[in-house]
Amino acid sequence: MRYLLTLLAVMMFTLSANAQIDTTALSTEAPVEEVLDNQTLWQRASQAYIDGDFAAATQLYTLIESRGYYSARLYYNMGNAFFKAGNLGKAILYYNRALVVSPSMEDAAYNLEIAEAQTKDKISQVPQFFLNRWLERLQRTLSCTAWSVISLVFLALTLVLLLLFLLGSRLAVRKAGFYGTIVSALFFIVTTAFALAERSDMLNREGAIVMSSAISVKSSPDSDATDLFVLHEGTKVVISSEVDGWAEITIADGKKGWTELSHLERI
Repeated sequence: MRYLLTLLAVMMFTLSANAQIDTTALSTEAPVEEVLDNQTLWQRASQAYIDGDFAAATQLYTLIESRGYYSARLYYNMGNAFFKAGNLGKAILYYNRALVVSPSMEDAAYNLEIAEAQTKDKISQVPQFFLNRWLERLQRTLSCTAWSVISLVFLALTLVLLLLFLLGSRLAVRKAGFYGTIVSALFFIVTTAFALAERSDMLNREGAIVMSSAISVKSSPDSDATDLFVLHEGTKVVISSEVDGWAEITIADGKKGWTELSHLERI
């Protein structure tokens, strides 16, 4: 009888210990989102978007971004989800980010135009010289990486043509090498300039989007300064300098002023 009672007590103690261990494991378990891989989160976000749960889609895409992952497709999807969720500022922000990563992404450019058409501020851009405008459009047809690869190809071609000019045995070959070297070198310079400009746009992050529903732009970095004009959510600005939580901004028509950095989010 004592043997049975002892055995029963041991079994009850073991079950109790196991229950405590299981409870502890459950209480310290990480959230599901933290243990899922990015591909699974992507699938869940896409399904949430399809199901019309845009708030959940934005949360899941944002979680992927917070892990250090980025791509033009991710930013494009985030822009779409925020647009559907009614967050115009975030939508415009992520469409712009998609175009920074992939300037030739036509879907992002088209959706950006639609989103910007819904902003309250209708600002006319300062007219550009047609050549500058054409070069800027040409630059944005490819990414920094693509322009870098093309510039290296022209560099290699320049060296080959230079060798042809120096080592050619016939006059016609040397002429072809000479003029070819000049043309190829010019293309190398232009494509390198485009690559550097795209890299500068990616690293400097001077562009920003107004996130607040309405902000006052002031004459100086002071809350008591004179109000110059008002901007609304989704308007794109360029940050030229920062002072103690304030940013000096320029809008498309050339007007300048100061506003608090907390109202803006960099592209």
